[in-house]
This record gives sequence, C-alpha cells and structure tokens, in this order.
Amino acid sequence: MPESKVHRREFLKRGAGLAAAVAASGARTHGVCAEATEPTFDKLPRWRGFNLLERFTVQWEAKPYQQQDFEWMAEWGFDFVRLPLDYRFWTPQENWTEIREDGLEAVDQAVEWGKQYGVHVCLNLHRTPGYCVNPPKEPKDLWTDEEALEASARQWSHFARRYKGRPNREISFNLINEPARIRPEAYVKVVRHLVNTICEEDPDRLVIADGLNWARTPVPALVPLEVAQSTRGYDPMQLTHYRASWVSGADSWEEPTWPMQEGQKVWDSDRLRRERIEPWKRLQSRGVGVMVGEWGAFQHTPHDVVLAWMRDCLELWKDAGWGWAMWCFRSSFGILDSGRNDVAYENFRGHKLDRAMLELIRRY
Repeated sequence: MPESKVHRREFLKRGAGLAAAVAASGARTHGVCAEATEPTFDKLPRWRGFNLLERFTVQWEAKPYQQQDFEWMAEWGFDFVRLPLDYRFWTPQENWTEIREDGLEAVDQAVEWGKQYGVHVCLNLHRTPGYCVNPPKEPKDLWTDEEALEASARQWSHFARRYKGRPNREISFNLINEPARIRPEAYVKVVRHLVNTICEEDPDRLVIADGLNWARTPVPALVPLEVAQSTRGYDPMQLTHYRASWVSGADSWEEPTWPMQEGQKVWDSDRLRRERIEPWKRLQSRGVGVMVGEWGAFQHTPHDVVLAWMRDCLELWKDAGWGWAMWCFRSSFGILDSGRNDVAYENFRGHKLDRAMLELIRRY
C-alpha cells in the first residue's frame, strides 16, 4: 500500500497489530509540525551539550540547578541540556499517584533558564516507576506490571500537561533511561503506551526513546511510533569506566590506551563505526532522528587517552550528523571540577576548567 501521512495520535489508536505490520513493511508515518523550524522526530538538530545531575538520584543531596551552567554553556556555544531525573524527588514510592509540586520547582527553573539562554532542555526519567538501570531495584517491574506502567504514564502525562504549549525547540521528553536486557516486545509495548499518554495531552511533543541494551541497540520496531532514538558513547567500557567503583571488576582492568586492545580485537575508530554507528545509520535511513544522549570517560582514564578517544567519537558523530550530550558538565566525567590528577586545570570563575577538553568538544 502507498505511504500516507498519518498523525501519531491517530496511528497509535490503531493498535499493536497495525504497528507491527507497518514496522515489518518499512513504511513510516509523519506527524504534523507547527513550525518548519521546529525539531521533529525524523530530523533532530545536531544539538551539543551536557547532562546536568542535580536531580539524578535521591541518594545524592538535592541541589538546585545553577543558572551559571546555562550561561556558560551558551557562552561556549552549546545549546542542549539533558536532565536525568529521579521521580522520587516529587513522587513517593509508597504512593505512585502523588505528585508534589514543590519537587518539580527545580525542573521548572531549569526549563526557564533553557529558554532564557537558548539551550534546549530534554527531560529524562532516569528512574521511572518500575525501572532504573541503577540500584536499588524498583518495588514493581515496569515491563510486566500494569500498576508500574500506569504510574510511569502518569508521570509523563503530568509533564505533558505542565509544558504544553512550549515549542519543541525548547523542550523534549526522553522516556526511559537505558533499558537493559529487556525483550523488544515488552519495550515497544511500554513506549507505545507512554507515547499515547503524552499525545493525549500534547500530540506534537517531541519524544525520544533510548535504544535497548543500555541504549546501544537501535529499535526498528519503534519506527511507527514517531519517536526519535538515542544511543550512547561509552565504548569501550574498559576505557570510559576504568576504575569506576560502580562497575564490577573495573579496578582490575589494565590502564587503557587508544586505540585499545581487547582480547583478539582492537577498539579503534573503524570498529566504533562498524559496531556503534552503522546500525544506527540504518535506523536513521528509515526516517528516525538519532542523537547520543550520554557519553564521556571517568576521571581515572589518562587524559591524553580520553582526548584521543573523544576526537574519534566526535568525528564519527559529526559525519553522521548526530548531536550529543556529554556526561556530564561538572564532576568526574565533565569539563569542570573533574578531579583528574593529570590535567593542568585553568582557574575559571572559581572552578577548575579542563580547557583542553572544552576546546576539543567545541570544535565539533
């Protein structure tokens, strides 16, 4: 049958059977964009920016987002922030129906600063009711439990109402952080429900879904849902997470180099292209916008190795036309106050700036 233009909400109402058929046939639909300049699921801008971690987990002390971060990003030419969020800042685990307004004031402020400084703000539920890639495990399972799914949908319905009317150039929604070893059918079911819920409140909101396997694997079955997709830039892990305390065995890895030997194989730019770029470019060719939602290297990896690896990643993503959000702006992965012991930091307004890293990423 010929391709036709069908709005996302109308498509979703048709149910799982048609979605599967369209996905199998390779056909796709197109949403209606209010303004030609607005970012759309099938054509994302080549955003460049950072993750801000103030609401990343309730296990850390709650801190407000900082206006200076948005100001400095804009000053340096960056235009994107991703906010990984832990729903427990405003919704208690013992009562998933409650949403406390005071817990969302910091998010509102970040959205306003994004508008003020021309920095796009992407909201991500790093921990959503029923799932988080990090411990502790949620009390119920998003992928199998209807109560958890409805609780997660309630979160996104609230955000959709809260920010309805904001143009997509200002704000987007990144649904679930890094679904790990999840069956594709289960993931598609959850994403479909969340997207449908958002559409009931704000049918034109830009939605981004992470790939499977910790966002490394594209999900062609999501194509009919009119969502962009997000990948990661953490390979090889032995380089990016060297001596990371939260990664089992990382303290016994050999000090990384770039390129890096891994058993009988070598990690280098060519391998990154084959394994981490080409599968996503095939998805992109089907009309799906792609970006790198997180990337970076921990503070213990030698600085010269990090910069060489970064340069190759950035060149690959630029060639692919993808935007990216570095993890993170400040602290152990970032360009400010990273605590590396092999960097000649520049004193920048009371902070330690990794000038070499900043100038490298600004070039791409």
